[in-house]
Amino acid sequence: MKQNNTVVLESKAAVKLTVGLDLGDRFSYYCVLGDGGEKHSEGKVATQAEALEEWLRELGPACVAMEAGTHSPWISRLVERCGSEVIVADTRRVPAIWQNRRKSDRVDAEMLARLARVDRQLLQPIHHRGEQAQQDLSAIRARDALVRARTMLINTARGLVKGMGRRVPSCSAECFSRRLAEALPLGIQKILRPCTRAIEELNHNIRAYDRQLSAVARKRYRETRFLRQVQGVGPLTSLAYVLTLEDPRRFARSRTVGAYLGLTPRRDQSGDSEPQLPISKAGNEYLRRLLVGSAQHLLGPFGKPCELREWGLRLAERGGKNGKKRAVVAVARKLAVLLHRLWVTRAKYEPWRRSSPPAMAIAA
Repeated sequence: MKQNNTVVLESKAAVKLTVGLDLGDRFSYYCVLGDGGEKHSEGKVATQAEALEEWLRELGPACVAMEAGTHSPWISRLVERCGSEVIVADTRRVPAIWQNRRKSDRVDAEMLARLARVDRQLLQPIHHRGEQAQQDLSAIRARDALVRARTMLINTARGLVKGMGRRVPSCSAECFSRRLAEALPLGIQKILRPCTRAIEELNHNIRAYDRQLSAVARKRYRETRFLRQVQGVGPLTSLAYVLTLEDPRRFARSRTVGAYLGLTPRRDQSGDSEPQLPISKAGNEYLRRLLVGSAQHLLGPFGKPCELREWGLRLAERGGKNGKKRAVVAVARKLAVLLHRLWVTRAKYEPWRRSSPPAMAIAA
């Protein structure tokens, strides 16, 4: 019952409340609906743990729908601790919200509540990982930020040197500073010295992250050793895979993991028309990038003979102009499926399961 914008909630236990919560950095807007769809209240609450917990305790048990975003992981855990059900919506897949011509925080909160009340599947709900997994994954993402910063500095230094009529020989990031000193006159070295020092510091910090992540995988996520049986899959990729998926039982079939990570083609079928489209690129971008890197290693000059490599090379040969790119993506998709299967079964990886290795591989 609503009187002068003030809500009187009678017999909370008898009323099934549905709440839409539009999260913001400073304040989050909410809309509370009753069992019959009537609006009980709306307003805003500070996006702080203490304020949100107090508001949730006063609200009582409810079904709370919110958008996926920066704050949704910790707020969803807070909602569950307060005894309410939570739905985290992938609103980029809900045009009724992000394409709304009257879009605002209040309107979004009400739309979330009404969609959750009618059918929660309309919100395309997602699953947030646990707090410990999120913390460990943060270390992987922090390392990736350092790697990208190092790449930017190296590319900048190479570009500046090229503009002076010089060229730094191809080398790894770890020995870039030494190669730069060997190839350039002292005057240019002095100009680029702050860059080279920053690159060396980043190398040191990246190696520290590598040691930390290897220890985490060895002590806390021992199942990663089953994934590392596949060549090209190291501690970083296996740990990122386990932390991103978190629970292998979320997927009834291993084949669905490829689609979950955006490694399957998009589809736009209508009548007799079904054009060939690129991959969807849905899901976790960083893990997809790691799997593509593992596939490139597997198909590259240092990849060891195995059934998956031979399949990928055959696919690249008959793929035309972009055959190699398609083969890399296809192998990355098979890797995603294979790693899930190894995780579930904890079996020994057999590089030549369906065929016999060639004579050269046996000799080697």
